[in-house]
Amino acid sequence: MSWAMVAVASAAVLSATVSYQNGRRQEKQTKKSMAQAQANADKQASQAEQDLNAANMKTPDTAAMMSSAMLSGKAGAAGTMLTGPQGVNRNKLELQRSTLLGQ
Repeated sequence: MSWAMVAVASAAVLSATVSYQNGRRQEKQTKKSMAQAQANADKQASQAEQDLNAANMKTPDTAAMMSSAMLSGKAGAAGTMLTGPQGVNRNKLELQRSTLLGQ
């Protein structure tokens, strides 16, 4: 082989190596750009959801709650979790009893 052929073959190998390295570098850059774009899209979607939730904030209907409480109060003795819907027996609220020590 002549020196010219060796030089041409070496140049071809060197060119292929450089092309391969550039391709790998470009692939890494593309993956990095895609990851950054995905992160930006996720961030924008999260912000849009937060903005939508803030705009459509739910508030309690206090007027309806008060109206319901007033109507149940007019129905008679109000029940609790301890007394139930029937309330407390009025006879048991009397202070003057004929039993000893509240038996």
